[in-house]
Amino acid sequence: MFLVCIVLVIIGIAIGYAIKKYISEGKINDANVLATRIITDAEHDAESKKRELLLEAKEEIHKLRNDSEADIRIRRKELQTLENRLVNREESVEKKISSLERKEDSLNSKIDNLNAKNEKADKLIEERELELQRISGLTADEGKKLLLSELEKEMTQEYAVKIKENEARIKSESDKYAMEIIAQAIQRCAADQVAESTVSVVNLPNDEMKGRIIGREGRNIRSIESLTGVDLIIDDTPEAVVLSSFDPVRREVARIALERLVSDGRIHPTRIEESVEKAQQEVEKMIKESGEQAAYDAGVHGLHPEIIKYLGRLKYRTSYGQNVLKHSVEVSNIAGILASELGADVRLAKRGGLLHDIGKSIDHEIEAPHVELGVDIAKRYKESDGVVNAIESHHGDVEPKYIESVLVQAADAISAARPGARKETVESYIKRLEKLEEIATSFEGVEKSYAIQAGREIRIIVKPEMISEAEITITARNIVNEIEKELDFPGQIKVNVIRETRAIEYAK
Repeated sequence: MFLVCIVLVIIGIAIGYAIKKYISEGKINDANVLATRIITDAEHDAESKKRELLLEAKEEIHKLRNDSEADIRIRRKELQTLENRLVNREESVEKKISSLERKEDSLNSKIDNLNAKNEKADKLIEERELELQRISGLTADEGKKLLLSELEKEMTQEYAVKIKENEARIKSESDKYAMEIIAQAIQRCAADQVAESTVSVVNLPNDEMKGRIIGREGRNIRSIESLTGVDLIIDDTPEAVVLSSFDPVRREVARIALERLVSDGRIHPTRIEESVEKAQQEVEKMIKESGEQAAYDAGVHGLHPEIIKYLGRLKYRTSYGQNVLKHSVEVSNIAGILASELGADVRLAKRGGLLHDIGKSIDHEIEAPHVELGVDIAKRYKESDGVVNAIESHHGDVEPKYIESVLVQAADAISAARPGARKETVESYIKRLEKLEEIATSFEGVEKSYAIQAGREIRIIVKPEMISEAEITITARNIVNEIEKELDFPGQIKVNVIRETRAIEYAK
């Protein structure tokens, strides 16, 4: 039984295997058929795509070939055109070169002819020069000198005429305006003028006070002179003692101290020392107040305290009898007015005008020009470049860099040249007039010269046969230049050159 079961199982398995194998072989055959069909279809499709792609490729290649051939034809056409142009240009250049060669040959021929003619002309000129020298009796150099002399004279004449015309035109345009501005500046400025000298006088209640001032064996007067540095002159002048010193500050200290001693009546060395010390303190205070007042009057602010002191010292300094502090304030005001009229910097002009003579406060203590000392003071206390330039250029020693510096120059001249502003000693006045006339008569062609108007004008009479009508302008200019170089003078000097021609006949 068991064996039968096993046999049945084996038979079942075999039958199942046979059935399965049959089914599998059928499916495989179907699959092979299907695969063969798919492969065949795929090959047909691929062949069809291939043919289509080949056709498209051939069409694209044909199109590209056509485009390339068209482009090549265009390029060939352009190249042919360029080639034709180059050929034409080459022919043109060759023609021009040929023409230039012909012209060069012609020019060389003309140059040869010109050289021959020049040689002939030089020979003729040489012959003419020799003939002219023989006829005129002058050598070539002498003839040139004569010709140059005539030409120079003619040019001088024309130059003088031009100068005269330009001067007349400039004066007609500028004189009126300049005079109006200056007149306004002077009218609007009313500064007092104080004239001082190098001596001061102290009045005494009686002549007995002179003996007390001198003291026993002169001890009092020696003490006063040693402490103040001032010379006391006690002479026959009734009830007066003269104080002499070139230092105005010391002279003021001595005057105040002596007046106090005379008022007190007690005069001895100890009392003198106390009075001098108090007088020095009082003068220092007055110097500071004077400087502050001057700055206030001029409308200038922000000055360094030391500069204020230098300004105050100018109260005791004079120039040609003109008080320098009053002069500085006046210059500041005039410069400010001129600057306002011309549209310049008013503050800079006023500041430069106030400080332009600041060096005079110490020029009696230090051996140097007051301009140089003023520049040092201004730089030391950090004044601006404009103020420094106004100080160093107000006497013309340095070229002005700012319009305000020029205005300070003008204001300084106006303040110094106004009638009554300054005074001169008789000797210096006469010497200046004589020097002025001497400079004028030193020029060739000048017959006489007369200094008039207190030396502010000089009239010069020239010889008409030596100086022509046009040349008097040049003569006047040359005389002005010489006066400016040789003389120092305040303000300006008018040079008036006169040429007079007279015709004289006698009736018989």
